[in-house]
Amino acid sequence: MEWTDRLAPDLADLERLAEESFARLPEAFRALAAQPVIRVDDFPTDEVLAELGAESEFDLLGLFTGVGMAHADAVPRTGQMPNVIHLYRRPILDYWAEHEEKLGAIVTHVLVHEIGHHFGLSDDDIEAIEAAAAAEA
Repeated sequence: MEWTDRLAPDLADLERLAEESFARLPEAFRALAAQPVIRVDDFPTDEVLAELGAESEFDLLGLFTGVGMAHADAVPRTGQMPNVIHLYRRPILDYWAEHEEKLGAIVTHVLVHEIGHHFGLSDDDIEAIEAAAAAEA
């Protein structure tokens, strides 16, 4: 592969990769997130970093905000914002540069991790979902 003309994936590239990765996740797992918006930003906001106690803007690869299907009945529908999976491009690219993993696998991991932990899934459950997604790739 010729690298002299390659650029790092931009926000739109990473968003496309995330949407493709999300589509390969098992249907029952995707349903937990209740059709989320996938939003890619370069970095988390200062407010998010402070709220989560992050030491650096590179500490956070993603974040799930919203209520999802599992909690939907407990939250009034009026004024409810959509579920959003936030992916942070620069921290993801930094992680990619430092590890021997494919970018698509990292994005899938972040998606599964954010949805899974939001809904209280165990690490074993999350690993099984990632393995199922990898088999689809």
